[in-house]
Amino acid sequence: MPIRFVTCFLLALSGSARLANAEPAKPSGSLSILPSSSRLEELWNEGEFTEGVAVAADGTVYFSDIPSGEGTTGQVHKFDPNTGKTTVHCAASGKSNGLMFDSAGRLIACCGANNGLMALCEILPGGKLKVLTGRFNGGRYLSPNDLVILPNGTIYFSDPRYVGSEKEEQDQMAVYRYNPADGSVKRAISADQVEKPNGLALSPDGGTLYVAETNNAPGGRMTLNAFKLRGDGSLGPKKVLVDFGAEAGIDGMTVDVQGNIYAAVRSASRFGIVIYTATGRELAYIPTETLPTNCCFGTGTEANVLYV
Repeated sequence: MPIRFVTCFLLALSGSARLANAEPAKPSGSLSILPSSSRLEELWNEGEFTEGVAVAADGTVYFSDIPSGEGTTGQVHKFDPNTGKTTVHCAASGKSNGLMFDSAGRLIACCGANNGLMALCEILPGGKLKVLTGRFNGGRYLSPNDLVILPNGTIYFSDPRYVGSEKEEQDQMAVYRYNPADGSVKRAISADQVEKPNGLALSPDGGTLYVAETNNAPGGRMTLNAFKLRGDGSLGPKKVLVDFGAEAGIDGMTVDVQGNIYAAVRSASRFGIVIYTATGRELAYIPTETLPTNCCFGTGTEANVLYV
């Protein structure tokens, strides 16, 4: 599926995240994926740390902005591709990170730590938050980060801890499975499988869960992994698709209709959107001006637009 690459959010970040390509190279790789007409287009640049881009059925683009200051709770903004305007959707988002719409049009958010709700929440149409699950086995989550939603409403969400001084009430970082029918939660992936789970994505046929392992501790693993989804919601054995070695790996990611994976890679030496096949073979590379966090395709007439 050829795409017209659009970068929505250029970030105003601190520390090492300010790494920038002074003169970004042009996108490279398979022309069947990235035609020569592909281009970068800045749509909004007023954020501090933008994350979790998600597109509603009407094409409106929602994204989190996660401030770092004490006492801040973050916001969810929405961008209208028809008018080019960005407005606030949720003024106090509980440090929302990953966002996704379910099949009923509900906006689901992973709300993190560092003065956040540390819960899986629904953001109601008026911008209020409804906690879906805030605890597992009696303890608060570490810092819910990213999610995928199956057609039946089942939610898988990652729970690492990158920032925040809140007490850690879970004994490991993990991926959880939330059942909306009864509110039950099960641990789907444990730390012995994936040390520090980050971005999640689902194959177009719903049969494979992709998990970014982004362990920023010294010697931590940086990999892209695939797990087959079984009929009962459990997962098959892990398959490592990409191993980044000592380089920083993937934050968030998405897939196209052909099953290719679009990964926001944060390696200092080669950051940007890297496109992989479902088996982990690199197809193309889109350099970005700053370290990317996540990406998502538009819908309808914007289905070939990648928002970053």
